[in-house]
Amino acid sequence: MPAERHTLYDWFAASAAAHADRTALEIGDTELTYAELARLADALAARLLLRLDGTTPRRVGLLAGRTAVAYAGYLAVQRLGAAVVPLGPGFPAERNAGIVRAARLDAVLADGTADHSGWPDVPTLALTDPELLRLTATAPPTGRTARPEDLAYLLFTSGSTGVPKGVPIQHRNVCAYLAHVVPRCAAGPGDRFSGTFDLTFDPSVHDMFTAWGSGATLVAATRDELLAPVRFVTRRALTHWNSVPSVISLAQRFRALRPGSMPTLRTSMFCGEPLTLQQADAWQRAAPHSAVENAYGPTELTVTCTTYRLPADRTDWPAPANGTVPIGTLHPGLQLRLYKGELCVRGAQRFPGYLDPANNTGRFLASDGTPYDPATALTDGHWYRTGDRVTTLPGTPGDLADAAPPLVHLGRGDQQVQVHGYRVELGEVEAALRALPGVLDAAVVPLANPGGVELGAAYTGTADGGDDLRAALRDRLPAYMVPATLTRLDVLPLNHNGKVDRTALGAVLGATGGRRTGRPAEAPGQA
Repeated sequence: MPAERHTLYDWFAASAAAHADRTALEIGDTELTYAELARLADALAARLLLRLDGTTPRRVGLLAGRTAVAYAGYLAVQRLGAAVVPLGPGFPAERNAGIVRAARLDAVLADGTADHSGWPDVPTLALTDPELLRLTATAPPTGRTARPEDLAYLLFTSGSTGVPKGVPIQHRNVCAYLAHVVPRCAAGPGDRFSGTFDLTFDPSVHDMFTAWGSGATLVAATRDELLAPVRFVTRRALTHWNSVPSVISLAQRFRALRPGSMPTLRTSMFCGEPLTLQQADAWQRAAPHSAVENAYGPTELTVTCTTYRLPADRTDWPAPANGTVPIGTLHPGLQLRLYKGELCVRGAQRFPGYLDPANNTGRFLASDGTPYDPATALTDGHWYRTGDRVTTLPGTPGDLADAAPPLVHLGRGDQQVQVHGYRVELGEVEAALRALPGVLDAAVVPLANPGGVELGAAYTGTADGGDDLRAALRDRLPAYMVPATLTRLDVLPLNHNGKVDRTALGAVLGATGGRRTGRPAEAPGQA
């Protein structure tokens, strides 16, 4: 990694200096060069300082969608040496207010698309994109100089107790990540990266700073473009794609993934949930010039920590038993350890521990692999417990100790349920259902009934949910693993990060009682 790129902002600044007249950001009809975006970030940083009476903030909330204010604001906060704390425009107001309190924000920057009245004691600067574009040039703002161990951003993820957990990421963590992925993207001026993620989801950091770290253009998707991903790729001539695999299922639902329909793509990365071989095949046929990559990583390990690139020749593709693409090998500077089948990781990308130290309990191992004592301080030698089970890809050489063989994701430890006394992994049932003809995607959840727990399954596709489908599952699974209900949906319910919303799915299956035939049921909140 170049010595001068020791903070997140440095990755943008280097490209702004080298490619000032190249387009850095494109949203709808708005295009901003690197010089223009840098100027607006400086102007916004100066306005924020003015709002704070000259006091340099340490943590700034960013309540913004995919707008020019969002991206210029992200850079403005970094320019001041402060940490970005994304807030969700679509989140309930109380959830955002809770994050404001937990993060102890010094200020909030908003783009006017959501209510920002829930924190009257925190100074808030709100302006629209047109107002941002009218800001006049200003002298470079005076902030603090960020150090590698300072926080670059702070994200809040779902907590098992129902209270969001704060995950702080340091500049040294994210710079280690970018030092690997920016060269891997093999991009430069003229290349065009998709921007499909909200700022509350850390793949947005990948999108912004792999583009800006390469001198390329970040093309942020509008809401309409998100609903038509193939059209978005072709109309915007994208060269680099990043999304959750559910986008593939969405495109398949509308029969948009025609062979050769996305000729401009060179690299396609999927993350956030399992990527099935069927999904990968459908996407690559539509984007024949694109390498397809499956990336994995919890927020605590800085965006992604493993990557697997499928071979160009389909006959060389692996075929794990669960029907998913391997998650690959660890990024440089990371080490792995298995703890009762669970993937544990340490190294340069590992976060320093949760914002609330109480959340560290049970989430780490000591350097020797024994359970972590929460009464002791965390060090770089501690292993982060991902909660994910992995194995090596069958037929590959090497040893888990050196991370040489590609890893296959086997599911979460918390997706294991008991059905009539039998232990069942939901991922295994989902893989069996996805493998059936006419099934595009599937998800299985446990449903409570008077007799204990039964499995409810939902799927998308053309298969009829009658006796034939059930008989096909019985041919693949023990009787206790065959779902009690099979419901065909137009689309699986997704949360704001684009992942399957299992809570909402449980509500749908409980309400429908498990439709087996007839018109597909509508999932709530889906277009």
